[in-house]
Amino acid sequence: MTPEQAAHELREAVVRIPGGFMTDAATYARGAELGFEGLDFYVAGRAGVLGDVPADVVVAALVFFAPDLIHDAWNRSYPVMSRADAAREWAAVAHAWAVAHLPDEIDWQTVAALLGRVVLAAPVAGAPLFAGWRFLREPENEKALALHRLNALRELRGALHGAAVLTVGLTPVEAIVVRTPAMLNVFGWPEPYPEPKPLHDRWGLAEARTDRMFGRNLAVLDDDERAELVELLVPLAEPGGPA
Repeated sequence: MTPEQAAHELREAVVRIPGGFMTDAATYARGAELGFEGLDFYVAGRAGVLGDVPADVVVAALVFFAPDLIHDAWNRSYPVMSRADAAREWAAVAHAWAVAHLPDEIDWQTVAALLGRVVLAAPVAGAPLFAGWRFLREPENEKALALHRLNALRELRGALHGAAVLTVGLTPVEAIVVRTPAMLNVFGWPEPYPEPKPLHDRWGLAEARTDRMFGRNLAVLDDDERAELVELLVPLAEPGGPA
């Protein structure tokens, strides 16, 4: 399996599996325990790896969120705890979710080892959240370690995808209209929304560019290793996967 093919096949797994902890109600219950409001734990936790930066830096890194939403959440979260602590708490929630929700029958040791080679070798250019996440301490539990490294690749792919979307001439809100219109309000974008039909071709071009760029990072694995990673992870992104 070529790197680009593997990138295409792994797309949903890379996005959806770590996305499981990000959408779990228990994550935000933990955030409330820590003193965060609503989506603030998400923003402070993901972007906490950037350090104590201005809100516009977070807007730049997260790409697809409306600037007003990020400014409000980032500023509200400041008094709760340090940015570094927020990132560590976010990672701890991810690790706990992995232990509780990922199935036992997967060879997580192999998954973690393969992902670790990709994470270690990948360049950080244009991917600040990936770069920051890579400095967090990794957990010992095999499920948690696999998810930790998979989330690193989610941040890497997300950065590459953001760049691809922008370079084909789509705005963030246009990309969401095409891909996940139900999330427009969650991402903080107000109506009126653009008509999605004229945007599909450019969206397809952005996806193809993302596969090419992300695939370069998978070239550190050989054909068989990439195929093994696809075989292990793709079923978990299908309906009925970990929840």
